[in-house]
Amino acid sequence: MDFRSRTTRAGAVIPSFSLYGEVSAPGQEMLHIEEVHARSLAHHWEIRPHIHHGLYQVLWLFCGRAEVALDERLTHVEGPAAIVVPPGVVHGFRFDPETDGKVLTLSARFLVEGEFEAVGAAFRQLFAAPGILSWSPVDVVVQRLQALFHELAQEFAWPGGCDTPVVGWLARSVVWRLAQARSTGREAGSGEKAGKAGSHQALFTRFLLLVEQHVLEHWPMERYASHLGLSTQRLNRLVFAESGRSALELVHDRLTREACRRLIYVAAPAASLALELGFNDPAYFSRFFKRRMGVSPQAYRRAHQGLGA
Repeated sequence: MDFRSRTTRAGAVIPSFSLYGEVSAPGQEMLHIEEVHARSLAHHWEIRPHIHHGLYQVLWLFCGRAEVALDERLTHVEGPAAIVVPPGVVHGFRFDPETDGKVLTLSARFLVEGEFEAVGAAFRQLFAAPGILSWSPVDVVVQRLQALFHELAQEFAWPGGCDTPVVGWLARSVVWRLAQARSTGREAGSGEKAGKAGSHQALFTRFLLLVEQHVLEHWPMERYASHLGLSTQRLNRLVFAESGRSALELVHDRLTREACRRLIYVAAPAASLALELGFNDPAYFSRFFKRRMGVSPQAYRRAHQGLGA
């Protein structure tokens, strides 16, 4: 009996985590990177099958071997390799002791916000479906990827590193390089469900990109759905399956984050910012913001004085 079957018995609930072993929090913004051994060592080098909602992962296996479960597929992988895990894909790993690698976890919004035109295509290419990319140890791309993962991990661990744009730049570079590899045939086989999974992933990412472009225009959900060739109901089902939230919740979440940023970093009256954010009625903006954040725009700004200095 392999480790998939003994941990996902019929009738059992597949665990849903944020990071492995931590409570799932759908819709959160996240960029996180850690060594493979950071969690697997405490579990005898085994990460049992589980899923993530709204989070994308890349397991970079620099050297060592692993038994990898991706949905119904069970594969033995030897580094150097990259295991790509989109949201909603059941995945688990059993590593050889002393395996050297890193686990990168991302939210789609972290990657597309602000630079969606530059990275959107690469992001869709890489996370269209679960898969395994592999290289020869002497391939020059391996050393470039290893260097990127190393620098990303170092910057992430640096005090205050997560508050700088550097981690985002490095993460985008990783995604870009891996997407290039996937497009040039580094795939070590694709699952039978890749076409369907790829279609869902691509539609979800296209929705996120549309939100980036039009969130300040306050498009109704019908317009987003129409641009994607979907009904509103199907769009909601798709977004909920990928993120655990409704399409409208994701749009409102993005609008709220933009409001928070402008309140901190733009020295303009809240009423002026409301108009810039597409609210014709500043009073309605204030009610919207307080419903989402629990405080008024003015109180939020006062609580964060000094951050924008």
